Amino acid sequence: MKIASYPSYRPSHIGWIRDIPKHWELKRLKYIANRSEAKVDADEDNPLQYIGLENVESWTGRLLHLDEDLVPTGIANRFESGDTLFGKLRPYLAKACNVDFQGLCSSELLVLRGNTYDRNFLLYQLLSHGFINLVNSSTYGSKMPRASWDFIGVCELPLPPIEEQQAIACFLDTQTARIDALLAKNHELINKLEEERSALIARTVTRGLPPDVAQAAGLEPHPVMKNSGVEWLNFVPAHWGVTRLGFLCAKIGSGKTPHGGADVYTDEGIMFLRSQNIYDEGFMLNDVVYITEEIDNEMQNTRVKPRDILLNVTGASLGRTCIVPTEFIYANVNQHVCIIRLADLNLSSFIAWVIKAPFIKAQIEAIQSGAAREGLNFDQISKFILALPPLVEQHAIATYLDRETAHIDQLTAKVETAIERLTEYRQALITSAVTGKINVLEIAQ
Repeated sequence: MKIASYPSYRPSHIGWIRDIPKHWELKRLKYIANRSEAKVDADEDNPLQYIGLENVESWTGRLLHLDEDLVPTGIANRFESGDTLFGKLRPYLAKACNVDFQGLCSSELLVLRGNTYDRNFLLYQLLSHGFINLVNSSTYGSKMPRASWDFIGVCELPLPPIEEQQAIACFLDTQTARIDALLAKNHELINKLEEERSALIARTVTRGLPPDVAQAAGLEPHPVMKNSGVEWLNFVPAHWGVTRLGFLCAKIGSGKTPHGGADVYTDEGIMFLRSQNIYDEGFMLNDVVYITEEIDNEMQNTRVKPRDILLNVTGASLGRTCIVPTEFIYANVNQHVCIIRLADLNLSSFIAWVIKAPFIKAQIEAIQSGAAREGLNFDQISKFILALPPLVEQHAIATYLDRETAHIDQLTAKVETAIERLTEYRQALITSAVTGKINVLEIAQ
């Protein structure tokens, strides 16, 4: 696509907008669109469709699945067909959409209405990266920071003639649709790679190595199979054992949060691992915190050692797990992370892969569905059932999975990079178009 610019520009004196085409105006949002303040008591019987913040997709302007049976509570804003909704809570600032029906929405969504602009053009302006950053800088409040209409309404936006607004919106509709199609394909590829990775682990830790790999490792390529007698496992090689995890462990226990909580965390010292640091792919230490040696001495039982297996036992990350690398020096964990220490550390690599397998995830889900979903306890973890091959075969399986999953992870990383670049390009294209850096009229010709 050949990029064309306008023949002449003038300064806007607004940081994120910079120069604008000479014939464009600058107008405050409140003069472009009115804020509707119509409210209703959502507790009363009301047949209108309700839109919550969770029903609006971030950055795209798309409405997600609407639950017709959802019964809202409290005070809700009322909107009309043709209105534009804009989320004012900091975590949801990039949530905005146009609506084509009457309904109710969260009071955290501003309802904008007017007829002096093209609403699709306005939506793209509201979703431009610079505008979102500007509004974000104004948010206030500690628990649920939000922006106010008093600030949002006085924000200046570049405004071309209506015909040009329509042309820009049409251009962006076409271009973002193409980008979104590529993004959808890449997300689908990510899902397929994740499925392939999961299936590879499940197959290998319950059936053994592929015949050619087994033969190259000096193992039986076509072992006789037996019924394990366990629903999760089904058939396993006849020479494998079936056991519970607890029989293999010297320790199953979690850490704790030091007295004083986050107030005692430091920028250096002894690493303190939390559930957000534990991933199936390994440690994510970008937001790791530290504790002092004094606190570490008070929490000796929470220290992790090389070859320990760490398992998240509560919350949304329940079931995420990784092995502590052999070169790892020193760390503690909090109460949301379980330390699984094998009696024979030679088993650690294989068992770490087993705990990543779907049938272990299924056991976790079965435990949770029958409980109050408060997390896993040590007794439940000790009762995980798994198949156990001879040690030589364990090492061969772990080496094979290390290699094959690394290849899948590399492919996944490349696709994720492509998604990141496409997303950045989408945002840059929108900002360039709605601030006049691209002359879409010239492109259209």
